[in-house]
Amino acid sequence: MADSRVDTVARLAQWKIDNFGPCSYKKSDPFKVGIWNWYLSIERNRYLYIHLFPEPSRISKENPPAAKFILRVFNASSSRKLYFSSVHERVLRTYDDFVWPVDTTFVGRFTIDVEFLDLKICPLNGGEASSVWSYAGKMQTIAEQSTLRCLSLMLDEAIYADLTIITSDGTLRAHKAILSASSPVFQSMFHHDLKEKESSTIHIEDMSPESCTVLLSYLYGTIKQEDFWKHRLALLGAANKYDIGGLKDLCEESLLEDLNSGNVLERLNEAWLYQLHKLKKGCLTFLFEFGKIYDVRDEMDNFFQHADRELMLEMFQEVLAIWKPV
Repeated sequence: MADSRVDTVARLAQWKIDNFGPCSYKKSDPFKVGIWNWYLSIERNRYLYIHLFPEPSRISKENPPAAKFILRVFNASSSRKLYFSSVHERVLRTYDDFVWPVDTTFVGRFTIDVEFLDLKICPLNGGEASSVWSYAGKMQTIAEQSTLRCLSLMLDEAIYADLTIITSDGTLRAHKAILSASSPVFQSMFHHDLKEKESSTIHIEDMSPESCTVLLSYLYGTIKQEDFWKHRLALLGAANKYDIGGLKDLCEESLLEDLNSGNVLERLNEAWLYQLHKLKKGCLTFLFEFGKIYDVRDEMDNFFQHADRELMLEMFQEVLAIWKPV
């Protein structure tokens, strides 16, 4: 059935229910978030009971999810009456592990949202749970680790450094070979008879020393996850300016990953500015197909005062594409 489908974007899952009677039960189709397939189900007795549970499978049995999430339920009328659950954090294995009773008389058409704030793999041996959205678990070979230690030492101690970088508030030392191998823009600077080749100096004055240091740590392969998340907008600008494709893709993926109502308009503007098509599509889907435009109504006036006219036209076309007269 059409109203059994659950749509997902980033960490958000949304179930639009077209017809639900006063005494009914309904179960969704499976939907994937993280490494698990999930189900939602609803039933009505005195309350509206909403269940969330993983699909019974080998992966959910051997690696049960420890989920941190919040639910919302709202009707499809113009009043858009909204109910929020508290933030829940628990291991989910079966249908009975989580149920949210909602004191509402909703019938007919309404929508259920599940936003996963975190998802961790819960080991059966009782070890520490690890987030499925963490990059820290990616293993590197011994040879790679040795190379990275050498590169880190070269950067930190400026060993045979042959390049000075002038930032917005200070200078850094680096190596032409590393930057040239990482970016065709840098390579062009040092290959042709430009002033950068003559002086062995480049100006990156649109970045702070801290952000530029994190950019260098990415190019040298020693970047830390917390530094990446803190400086990713500055890194996105640098990746776009210096044509560092892998970094630009990584920034786009991370900005899409934690998309929410508080940052969606800012992310949409960044997606338009840097031509991030996947992020732009995710933002438009979040706003219009998932109905989150209602959550940012107070911010829309300011957004439209500064937004690009072509972006506003594309948003209007998105509205027309999904609008269905009742």
